[in-house]
Amino acid sequence: MHRNKLVVVGVGHVGSYVLADAMKIGLFAEIGVIDVLGDVAHGEALDQAQATALPYMNAIDVRDGGYGQCADADVIVVAAGGSVLPDPANPKAEPDRTLLTGANSAVIREVMAGITRYTKDAIVVLITNPLDTMVYIAENEFDYPRGRVFGTGTMLDSARLRRLIADTYRIDPKSVSGYMMGEHGKTAFPVLSRTSVGGIPFAELPNHFAATRDLSDPEMVKTKIVGAAYEVLNGKGWTNAGVAQAAITLAKAVMLDERAVYPISTTLRGQYGRDGDVALSMPCVVGREGVERQLAVSLNDWETRKLEESIDFIRATMRDAGTGAKG
Repeated sequence: MHRNKLVVVGVGHVGSYVLADAMKIGLFAEIGVIDVLGDVAHGEALDQAQATALPYMNAIDVRDGGYGQCADADVIVVAAGGSVLPDPANPKAEPDRTLLTGANSAVIREVMAGITRYTKDAIVVLITNPLDTMVYIAENEFDYPRGRVFGTGTMLDSARLRRLIADTYRIDPKSVSGYMMGEHGKTAFPVLSRTSVGGIPFAELPNHFAATRDLSDPEMVKTKIVGAAYEVLNGKGWTNAGVAQAAITLAKAVMLDERAVYPISTTLRGQYGRDGDVALSMPCVVGREGVERQLAVSLNDWETRKLEESIDFIRATMRDAGTGAKG
């Protein structure tokens, strides 16, 4: 009898949060923990295993081990690799995720080699930065089935966008429908032409709600959302709660075959004039088979320019990682 199984690769600041969230969601009977630091993996697994004896915790079989744990996994969340750090000399500066490209591309290649020794069936969800480049490597260099590798993408960026709009108009953020597209990073952009609240288009919101700020300039909105990540990072030294929840949300969509639409990072296959040469975030249908459909929504002129800028930026990072088509 198959028991639903998750494997978490890398249990630092982010991966340990993924593990903790997974323990509470009640979707997995087994959770495997892998880390390059074996003692850390063992400690995290043991800590969570002991917690299962407490009231309201699920009786999950959680243990550490090697990549052999992936053989019967349903979902694998990869949070391995270094994290971007604040600059102690300039704590208000925007840290650059692309500085991680060289080191983390090597990590992802090692992780994917470990995973593919045992499975090409599991759905692989990546968190490691720079995310879009890591997704491209994992999705295209290991002959993994199409749609079964993707990244959390701009899910967190999109949550920040909805939070900003909700706070501006004093409504529940779950009532806001909208998302960011492009790179998970400084070139991400809001698709305000497709954003709405209760069916009311974004541009018409001031006619229905009193606003606490002016959100009419998409460039300002973009800057504010991108800066929100750095505000967290420069405050506590890392970000983990939001992106971990995004990863678990995707795992849930897979396990329950929700066919939910999320802005996740995956290789473009004919959308926006690109075919297999870049990975970025766009709305996708996520279900039991992973990415079941990519939704190439129409963009206005400003959004189209921002998409091209984001593609150029991601492809430059991909070249630094030694992946993708040249040119």
